[in-house]
Amino acid sequence: MGFTKEQLLARLKELQIEFAGIDHSVVLTVEDQKKYVDTTKGALCKNLFLKDKKHRLYLVSALADTKVDLKVLSQRLGLGKGGLRMAPNEALLEILQVPLGCVTPFALVNESARHVSLLLDQGFRSQDCCFFHPLMNDMSISLNSRGLDKFLKSIGKDPTYVDLEANPPVGKDQPPDLASLAPSEAYVLPDLPEKAASIQGHENNHVTLNNKSAAVTAKADIPSNVLKKEKTTNLDNLSSSFIDPEKFVEEILGKASAIVLSEINEENIKQHGEQLGSVVSNSILRHLSLELKNLATIYKNTAYTDGFHAGTRHQPKRQ
Repeated sequence: MGFTKEQLLARLKELQIEFAGIDHSVVLTVEDQKKYVDTTKGALCKNLFLKDKKHRLYLVSALADTKVDLKVLSQRLGLGKGGLRMAPNEALLEILQVPLGCVTPFALVNESARHVSLLLDQGFRSQDCCFFHPLMNDMSISLNSRGLDKFLKSIGKDPTYVDLEANPPVGKDQPPDLASLAPSEAYVLPDLPEKAASIQGHENNHVTLNNKSAAVTAKADIPSNVLKKEKTTNLDNLSSSFIDPEKFVEEILGKASAIVLSEINEENIKQHGEQLGSVVSNSILRHLSLELKNLATIYKNTAYTDGFHAGTRHQPKRQ
């Protein structure tokens, strides 16, 4: 389980990092966030969660008005023009462990994100403070770059500030200036649907791109005939469990109930009190999203496989 908003705020206080928090409704865009924060006292930020062809992950955190050209950034990292694309949502949930629209450098507090490379906009240093979501987008906190640096160093991340709008030439005699920032470790995620969406929300925390990125898979070197056979076998095994809508719903409710029961314990009741409902709700959003997506994909694949006959075999009982 990843860090919660409350745990993050407690960590900042322990580190004696000065910050100001603003509670607000859930926001998904910079424009929505502007309604709740005073931009005369700080700058708004956007965050891009990216992957390269070797499945290495990057988090680019920039001022909202900074122009980030992924083709240029890709070349500067030594990846070629098309080496970067938006990371899939599954990586967002598995690695950063935050819901859509909640990505900020604070997500690197989770151990699962230890190999994510962080690139910070050098424009942060010219601001009195910047606004970031503290792992959930129902709140914004403002802090200066010194406070952000202190937090990052506390989790073993060396803050690296980059001119994200620069476009230095790259060639035989001019090596990529950011190549040293490419991660040394790659991530292997569970098999994903080939057309899984890689759009990660809106400009408040992501840049939306119309990419048709292939899913991350550990089977890239397996012959296609073997993959085809394995896929067919898996679908055959799953069909018997997911052609019944009642069982499908029971599976969803069972997973949700398990999360609720795991969160409602004596320790959480004492710690969160009246806020426990919000904590449980956030936990369900964080942990159940990927589960539901996977179940829905299985159900869809079953529909494609069994088609009309599956529906006629399991008609709902009439009262």
